[in-house]
Amino acid sequence: MKRLVFTLVAFLLCFSGKTNSKIERPRISGISGVRFYSTNITGARVFYAQVMRPSGICLWCEEPSSPAGVCLECEKQSIPPVIIPVSPTQRLTLSAAPEPAPSNLLYEIVFATDDIKAMKRYLTANKVQFESAKSSTTTCTVIDPEGHRISFTELPKTSQGSVAETSSRHLIHAGFVVHDRAAEDKFYKDILGFHVYWHGGMKEGEDNWVDMQVPDGTDWIEYMLRVAPDASHKTLGVMNHIALGVPDIHAAQQQLIKNGWKGTEEPKIGRDGKWQLNLYDPDETRVELMEFKPTKEPCCSAYTGPHPGPPQ
Repeated sequence: MKRLVFTLVAFLLCFSGKTNSKIERPRISGISGVRFYSTNITGARVFYAQVMRPSGICLWCEEPSSPAGVCLECEKQSIPPVIIPVSPTQRLTLSAAPEPAPSNLLYEIVFATDDIKAMKRYLTANKVQFESAKSSTTTCTVIDPEGHRISFTELPKTSQGSVAETSSRHLIHAGFVVHDRAAEDKFYKDILGFHVYWHGGMKEGEDNWVDMQVPDGTDWIEYMLRVAPDASHKTLGVMNHIALGVPDIHAAQQQLIKNGWKGTEEPKIGRDGKWQLNLYDPDETRVELMEFKPTKEPCCSAYTGPHPGPPQ
């Protein structure tokens, strides 16, 4: 109930479509982390060990206590959340799902900013309600118009800049179901400064996907449109997903096979012109491997921003 009230209040207060031009928005440089619920932490460990190929014995750190932003339901679980490093500035977190498990297992997307105090001032000036954990002075959280949990975190000064451009593999986007694009645009585009990186669909002239790139980097979120309100668990797992950028999709596939991956899908070129390979964790949540840059012209629209990738 508390989260529902927070969502409704945030929706009513936040989205007038006009920003306060007197307050400068701090940089939003990319995705710092994503948190998923998991109903099978043990199986997820095996899966992500194959995907992330951590060096040496798997000793991913586990959070011994509730950090800033940890889901309230997780505090009731005996299994602590598992943190999986993706790149020097990014992490994926798996938290034990409550019972019954929610239909949407994507719990939170965290964006990096260079000044959390300035971000709070900016959100306040634009009438966006936020929450701040008492245990942290470097994060704050808002709920977007469709109820998605979005947080901002201030990176250490040594890590600031364009997030996730220092690794041959990093989390380049996160996608989630969107039913009201206009409402989401008022938040991400008009207030936060995101812009359309690419958009397209299964058919010409129809958008199923809208990629909204962060204003100060190359990562993006992906609106997954035209999804039925009563979509199945499997469909929601496909739609609410993350994508890991890789330099070479075929080399990545061969490494997965060496790591013990048993998937049946093959790499393919998507409508956006990029090679991709879909993987599915034990909860049927999709983890998409995607080459950083397109190899052919995309359908439907041209790219409007820089592509992600490791330093050249």
